[in-house]
Amino acid sequence: MHIGILSRNRNLYSTRRLIEAAEQRGHSVRVVDTLRCYMNIASHRPSIHYKGAELEPFDAIVPRIGASVTFYGCAVLRQFEMMSTYVLNDSVSITRSRDKLRSLQLLSRKGLGLPVTGFAHSPDDIPDLITMAKGAPLVIKLLEGTQGIGVVLAETNQAAESVIQAFMGMKANIMVQEYIKEAKGADIRCFVIGEKVVASMKRQAPDGEFRSNLHRGGTASVIRITPEERSTAIRAAKAMGLAVAGVDLLRSNHGPVIMEVNSSPGLQGIETATSKDIAGLIVEHLEKNASTPRKAPPKPKG
Repeated sequence: MHIGILSRNRNLYSTRRLIEAAEQRGHSVRVVDTLRCYMNIASHRPSIHYKGAELEPFDAIVPRIGASVTFYGCAVLRQFEMMSTYVLNDSVSITRSRDKLRSLQLLSRKGLGLPVTGFAHSPDDIPDLITMAKGAPLVIKLLEGTQGIGVVLAETNQAAESVIQAFMGMKANIMVQEYIKEAKGADIRCFVIGEKVVASMKRQAPDGEFRSNLHRGGTASVIRITPEERSTAIRAAKAMGLAVAGVDLLRSNHGPVIMEVNSSPGLQGIETATSKDIAGLIVEHLEKNASTPRKAPPKPKG
């Protein structure tokens, strides 16, 4: 196959590993900088140009689209879909997963375990919003935040009110979530490919920190997940429509709760912690599915 990887930096660990895994299996690979793509949106012959020339056809596209370029990246990905190119995760699914509020609403509709989450617009509703999220300590999250940035733990109701007022004053979109104290600063990243959890790791926050992101100094180790956690991760990826996803869970007193479903999960942490060839498994998934006609994303209503 001829595989295209949408990535802004070919030297990133995840991109490098995907290149290695594909080439080891006899495929040709080209890394394409998402922001250097530009499109001819024509009904008779849609095309994508890159650095002054039309891009050659690909058998499959692997999107590694950063959160900061989601809008343009998904526009490029839609263009590949219009050209009937197989994409690992489609534009609709990525857009869903990048909208934290929308993704939680979709997961809620599927009956999946979630922390109690509140969302409001008016400062007048802050006291009831805090009560709704079971009071302090509680977590306040910027909807646009990534890698633990824009996530605050408020220890008291008064502190929570001050932080929420400050965010609202800056016109920032935030949500408020109950704090799962029993998780003890740890979460579980389940790596889903197809309809299978192929690897899972426990991420532990450093002392004095509640965010377990590896970018924030968290540590990763192998963990054995329960059948309920496995089922939750698979159902969450399916609810988002993602073929490859990193599903982040917390172990609460009432079972696993989903914190986030990541459409572009990094490979370094999970491969290092588990010693599994995750990049190879992704390429294997492409081999099995790229020749299968892909269902078109649902048309918007109205």
